Amino acid sequence: MTQRLESGTPAPDFALLDQDGSTVRLADLRGQKTILYFYPAAMTPGCTTQACDFRDSISSLQGAGYRVIGISRDEPAKLAEFRDRDGLTFTLLSDPDHAVHTAYGVWGEKMNYGKVVEGVIRSTFVLDEEGVVTLAQYNVKATGHVARLRKQLGIDA
Repeated sequence: MTQRLESGTPAPDFALLDQDGSTVRLADLRGQKTILYFYPAAMTPGCTTQACDFRDSISSLQGAGYRVIGISRDEPAKLAEFRDRDGLTFTLLSDPDHAVHTAYGVWGEKMNYGKVVEGVIRSTFVLDEEGVVTLAQYNVKATGHVARLRKQLGIDA
């Protein structure tokens, strides 16, 4: 298990390709609050539910000053397909070697259908304008997570 992040710690730096093949760096996110969420795989049922929940809440999240970014191990082409298929209106980043997953403590052992496996631990991080973690949530459920997050952030559901 990798080290987990806590509120008040600087977010680990990264430079990843987005769904269009452009590089996005943590430094590029400074100046706006950011919700980074890590999910196991594009176009799977739970990940689609979660992504569509973020999509459907994007106006209120943006209205409250947040940008949303999803991170998975999928290649940029698959992320573009996911975006297009489900009308996603936020950035998706590719971390195929799971180095950023490891830095954020979201790669490790988890239970999957009663078995212990190594993989992505569905997690969400809220960063402030300076890139400091203000909220770190590990082992979140795909269904209902965005509504709970909005409530925690004081955004009307």
